Amino acid sequence: MSAYVNQVKTYIERYQAEVGGDGLIDPHAVAEWAYQRGLHKPSIRTVVDAIASDISQFFREEFRTNEDGQRYRAKHAVRFKKGEKIMSLWADMDDVKAPRDHFLKSFAQRRQQIVGDCYQLKTDVDVYNGKNEDQQPIQVPLDFTLDIEELQLPLQVKKIA
Repeated sequence: MSAYVNQVKTYIERYQAEVGGDGLIDPHAVAEWAYQRGLHKPSIRTVVDAIASDISQFFREEFRTNEDGQRYRAKHAVRFKKGEKIMSLWADMDDVKAPRDHFLKSFAQRRQQIVGDCYQLKTDVDVYNGKNEDQQPIQVPLDFTLDIEELQLPLQVKKIA
């Protein structure tokens, strides 16, 4: 672990010991607590990263609706490594200058994120079920075909009408 990660881990443990609570941890509460006590002093890089994170969040949340009534995410990111840093470049689906290759990469990366999330969910459920063998196992289906078809029904009904 890096020194920074160890520092954060230490003040999270200190926060839990001092504040106590119900076992639920709010990262914003921990951050405010650490900042007020001088345990975490943000650098200019941290501030720039926080602003960039806010901009990326804005991009993630920008949706539009096409003429068929389909609500779509307007901007898409491609993550890549430049030296030691992971970077993201964003493109707008309605920008004719945005290269098709960008969207191919973005959609492939998003699909991999979904696969990774499903794998981790399956692992978490399996571990939980293993720790609670006296209870009925939690089942989480990972085939989303019917879920997607159900969400598309209003659009199909609209086309028929």
